[in-house]
Amino acid sequence: MNSAKKWQVLPVAATAALVLALAACGGSSSGSSGGDTASTGKVGVILPDATTSPRWEANDRPSLTKAFSDAGIESDIQNAGGDKTKFATLCDSMINEGVQVLMIVNLDSDSGAACLKKAAAAGIKSIDYDRLTLGGGASYYVSFDNVKVGGLMGEGLEKCLADDGKTSNAGVVYINGAPTDNNAALFKQGYDDYLKGLGGKVKLLSTNQTGEWDAKKAGTAFDGLYSQFGSKIQGVISANDTMAGGIIASLKRNGLAGKVPVTGQDASVEGLQRILAGTQCMTVYKNTNLEADAASKLAIALIKGDTATADSLATGSVPDTVTKQNVKSVLVTPQAIYQDSVKTVVSDGFQKAADICTTASLKEACTKYGVS
Repeated sequence: MNSAKKWQVLPVAATAALVLALAACGGSSSGSSGGDTASTGKVGVILPDATTSPRWEANDRPSLTKAFSDAGIESDIQNAGGDKTKFATLCDSMINEGVQVLMIVNLDSDSGAACLKKAAAAGIKSIDYDRLTLGGGASYYVSFDNVKVGGLMGEGLEKCLADDGKTSNAGVVYINGAPTDNNAALFKQGYDDYLKGLGGKVKLLSTNQTGEWDAKKAGTAFDGLYSQFGSKIQGVISANDTMAGGIIASLKRNGLAGKVPVTGQDASVEGLQRILAGTQCMTVYKNTNLEADAASKLAIALIKGDTATADSLATGSVPDTVTKQNVKSVLVTPQAIYQDSVKTVVSDGFQKAADICTTASLKEACTKYGVS
């Protein structure tokens, strides 16, 4: 694999939506700034952190702020900074300030469920955003089809292995996400099912290692696998771009960067740069404008007390393995990104060409693949 290689693209239509640039890690509050002012009310949003993925502050915050503002809904968006105590404090504060809808991205299911149960006791409707809180009893769940996200990673690795001429019995290892995150289990379900269904095209060498959504931990986990399997490793499923960075750094130390395909997801700036450079084979793009738009429409209906509309929006369901109940869900479709479709992420406004095309070699690749 090298920077001139052209990975194939899945033919998925992209939705063009411009993300507003907004402030990073603190809190923000917005009210109506035009748009549909017929809807009034307030929604509280707790984001998880600013480290496991750049998307929370760089993409989700501005997407949510704009969606709620355009809908005429006041929003209080805060970030827990990876701190469960702060998460609980924010939860209590939002309940006390009288939000009509509380939307959370949990840090883990236990602390998330404690918050959601307090909201329910206060008569506040709740939305699990992006991550399902097991045992939490959220009113609704808005996310991407995360099994599909995993499936795209599995399919992507197959394509990249085939592009490298590795079409039979290729050795593959997984670096999974944090076990406290239900999405990690859904991603794994998707790529595991896909790869196991290939009938011998891959040989799964290790499937249970976790990188905890952390680049350094993922790199350390991969170091251990490389010590164990060495050149038998011909492909890597990394459950997100952040961890892919640590894995690819390990491959680079061993002279293998660009020779062993590595997946990812989140379409981060760094992930897209590595794709253009040929060291990461693909990522999965989750357009937060679509997720935020779905969440805002659901929040409007809940603020109005219009459960019929809310239920009509939630056309899917996801099982809560703790309560054994299905949670009404709005599931958005993700998209696989390869070298020749990085431009889609930029044309949608999810990332900026100026942030991606920062070196001479990357500028050359950006020109080649129409990233501008």
